[in-house]
Amino acid sequence: METLGYVYLLLFVGLIIALCLFINRLTDKLNVPSLLLFIAIGMLAGVLLRPVFGNVTDYAMGNVVCSICLVLVIFYGGFGTNFKEARPVAGRALLLSFAGTALTAGLVGVAVWLIFRLLPFVPDIGWVESMLVGSVISSTDAASVFNILRSRRLNLKYHTSSLLEMESGSNDPTSYMLTAVFTAVLAAQYGLEGASGMGAAVIVQMLLAQVGFGALAGVAFGFLALFILKKIPFNMGQGGTIFVLAIALLAYAVPSVLPGNWAGNGYLAVYICGIMLGNARIPQKRDCVRFFDALTGVAQMMIFFLLGFLATPEWLISPQVLLPALLIFAAMTFLARPIAVCGLLAPFRAPLNQLGVVSWAGLRGVASIVFAIYAVSILGDALPYDLFSIVFCIVIISISLQGSLLPLVSRKWKMLGDSDNVLRTFTDYQEESDVRFVKIVVGESHPWAGKHLRECVMPREFLIVLILRGSEVVVPSGETVVHAGDLLVTAAPEFENREEFGMFEEYLGEGHPWAGQTLRALNLPRGTLVAMIKRGGGTVIPTGKTELMQGDTLVCIKLKEKESAA
Repeated sequence: METLGYVYLLLFVGLIIALCLFINRLTDKLNVPSLLLFIAIGMLAGVLLRPVFGNVTDYAMGNVVCSICLVLVIFYGGFGTNFKEARPVAGRALLLSFAGTALTAGLVGVAVWLIFRLLPFVPDIGWVESMLVGSVISSTDAASVFNILRSRRLNLKYHTSSLLEMESGSNDPTSYMLTAVFTAVLAAQYGLEGASGMGAAVIVQMLLAQVGFGALAGVAFGFLALFILKKIPFNMGQGGTIFVLAIALLAYAVPSVLPGNWAGNGYLAVYICGIMLGNARIPQKRDCVRFFDALTGVAQMMIFFLLGFLATPEWLISPQVLLPALLIFAAMTFLARPIAVCGLLAPFRAPLNQLGVVSWAGLRGVASIVFAIYAVSILGDALPYDLFSIVFCIVIISISLQGSLLPLVSRKWKMLGDSDNVLRTFTDYQEESDVRFVKIVVGESHPWAGKHLRECVMPREFLIVLILRGSEVVVPSGETVVHAGDLLVTAAPEFENREEFGMFEEYLGEGHPWAGQTLRALNLPRGTLVAMIKRGGGTVIPTGKTELMQGDTLVCIKLKEKESAA
């Protein structure tokens, strides 16, 4: 019977994942974030199962599952952040991640203290309880921001997409660190078993250990992974990808298991490790992208489904939860976040429309609820308020309102870039098949102009699939005549011998020594070729006379050096 129970559990999980995938295809038409629907499915499942199994709320188990899934999401957030693209705004992003998150937590904590003082039907709470709420919801959520930016394909001006990616990926450690400190302080105040005194010296020690050991572990595992990947060939198919997954788990776990107040911040470690691996030239990188794309997609589904499953709908709509959540969300969204963003970015002379969009894009999501589950799993019923339900309501409101309106707000503030596609900020190219489409523009002097397609000399592996002739679209045959001015869309097999070649990007930012030079004037390393130039919203196929410009992104192909035989 026990084995049969696991079979039913697997059946339930499989049905839920399939349902989430099906619903995910409908969200673009509904114009709502898919994460909301995953939560709704979880809540519905909880409502249906509760009469059969009773109370299915298990915060300890939820904390374990959500924490593991969040590790994968944060690692891939770092892995997918193109540091060269984000370099112009890296300082501002990190300032928002640390100082901005702490400032937001403090301002929200003050608002929570006032709200619980003013509302007659909620208990009065102290400053530490108030700051715990502020700490839990202080970070911009990586899973929510990545999901909105990618699904809506938003490319924001002034490198704002990169700024939001880096901020949301790196500020969860700050929020977690503050949550852990205030949770420990409250555990000591409540006299809970295993809690120790929390003087100022202990708090400082915890903060330094969280940041110091977390950052040290991230850098150490990043360098270790790069060394092993470059020195040891993995000959078992996806071995390199599996090794990267193992490194991500180790980077989180090792600093987290240090004893007592010396524990480091595992989320910070795994994010730093992800950035280092994602921005390095490592074998099987495309396989890593595909693997983590699928894995983090499932992880996000599981997180949001489980969060909905743990929620109790009747608690969420009670005045003791819903009204404080609405007021806290308003204070956070319209006061705390804008004050923190404007106060920190205004000295950099950030444009007003950028400040507005960055303030609005401070979505709360899975990380806030995971941190709330962490605090509740330790403090339990000792808390005078329902922390999980209040944070859950805030997240639902944030994703619904801020997430749904982010494309509209970006458009109204005139922040959408020319390409309208944020995918250019990610570190790798994700191919979906082994066939590629290439365009050929037929000019007046082109040898194909005026000929039938069957007369055009081309490799037999090439196929002309479409001809774009002004506003006319022609599906060609061998008798079709090619006219000057036609744009031919050709299909050809993808180049697959990737073991000998690597591809990387070189961004020509402000002050880059290549800007203003012709391509032939560059002293490129042997075996390196500039294959194309991304300029503005278009692509340039270069020649030796092509002059490089500031803001160009050079896509380079490099022949990998073979190790000499012993």
